[in-house]
Amino acid sequence: MDTILPVEEVDSRPTSIQKPYLRLELGQNIAAALPMKNAQEVLSLKRDRVTPMPNMPDCVFGLLNQRSRIFWVVDLSQLLEMPPIDRSLQEYNLAIIRTQETALGVVVPVIKGVIRFSVEDIQSPVGNVAPGLVPYLQGCVLEASNVLLVLDAEAIINSPLLQS
Repeated sequence: MDTILPVEEVDSRPTSIQKPYLRLELGQNIAAALPMKNAQEVLSLKRDRVTPMPNMPDCVFGLLNQRSRIFWVVDLSQLLEMPPIDRSLQEYNLAIIRTQETALGVVVPVIKGVIRFSVEDIQSPVGNVAPGLVPYLQGCVLEASNVLLVLDAEAIINSPLLQS
């Protein structure tokens, strides 16, 4: 006699759901991904829209008024101890990232678009990246030719450099 099993028993393996990430280039051959749930907005920003603020860490560009909201703007590469963005550029690539009630504008050299991968693809960054990057990462994804850094938006927003 044939028995019909409940679906849960027939295939109880977890399904690998791919999630969307915003792909960024932080420097030459340095790729990063930010979970789309933390990406509020992406824009090309004229340099004069950012108001410089005195006595701030080097990575802080200043303040931005965008849609009647004020955001701090930082050089993400420099915050992550990589070479800084050329501040003489006329326009910057900016992503506004958000965690719960806090938002931050991050300037990056290149915004590549959206990619998808599974959470299971994310590996520990320890041993794959510089130790100074580890606190700002959820992990990394090993690609054919390089390591894709999976950024932790909450860790970036709460960076000790930005809290002083």
